[in-house]
Amino acid sequence: MSAESVERKSNRLPAVKYNKLLLTVPAFILLILFFIYPIVTILIRSFSEPEWGVQNYVTFFRQTAYLGALANTFKIAIVVTLITLVLGYLVAYAMTTVGKKMRQFILIAVLIPFWTSLLVRTYAWMVLLQNEGIINRTLQWLGIVQEPLQLIHNFTGVIIGMVYTMLPFMILPIYSTMTSIDPGLMRAGANLGATPFVVFTRIFLPLTMPGVGAGSIMVFVMTIGYYITPALLGGSKDTMIGQFIAEQIQSLLNWGMGATAAMVLVLATLIFFFFYLRINSLERRSS
Repeated sequence: MSAESVERKSNRLPAVKYNKLLLTVPAFILLILFFIYPIVTILIRSFSEPEWGVQNYVTFFRQTAYLGALANTFKIAIVVTLITLVLGYLVAYAMTTVGKKMRQFILIAVLIPFWTSLLVRTYAWMVLLQNEGIINRTLQWLGIVQEPLQLIHNFTGVIIGMVYTMLPFMILPIYSTMTSIDPGLMRAGANLGATPFVVFTRIFLPLTMPGVGAGSIMVFVMTIGYYITPALLGGSKDTMIGQFIAEQIQSLLNWGMGATAAMVLVLATLIFFFFYLRINSLERRSS
């Protein structure tokens, strides 16, 4: 290779890097406008309204009602994540073992909720869970209960509605991970004398952990910020932080406290996400 061609190639490399950098500019602009700018605005308002200082944060952490809403939010998020994890794992595992037609039917059933408005689905659950709804009437007709169960405007109603809403977000990542697992690994374990239980717990289950982690963090993060379902299916004792933020901004016009609650929620989410990434990196190093 001549010295002239080497010089041309070296001169071309900065231009290529510059062109690649230009291709990322639209993505950075969208990220700044729709993600970073709103968060920075909320952060500034939490310190500047009604006046500059940390008084909003002091008030938030001193008020029992505010901390109760935050604690209730995480309690509901943890319970919903655990329930959807168990149900989602069972459904995803069933989808990998059934035939093609049944798998397509289950997948359509999982995706159907995305085709309907969340508000409409929540109102449908209000009809189903009320004292004269089909669920209580069926239970009474079967003789399981004598009096209608209180399934709405309480913790139970919130959990039922949130699990129904979040279940697809748990099923899809786990199912995607399961389909990428080589079936030959399970056959190899069985050929080496491992029982089906050992094959599942020692081979299949660990390989599905990336999907379990992705689904769990997605469900948890989405749950702590939900508003419509808890507002319609929950009671006064089941207030979540999303309802608190909406009340502060819409009803009380208290942008400072609403922004403070939002930033506390963002900070808690970032801490949870940091620990998830830390645990995930440690597991990869150990494996």
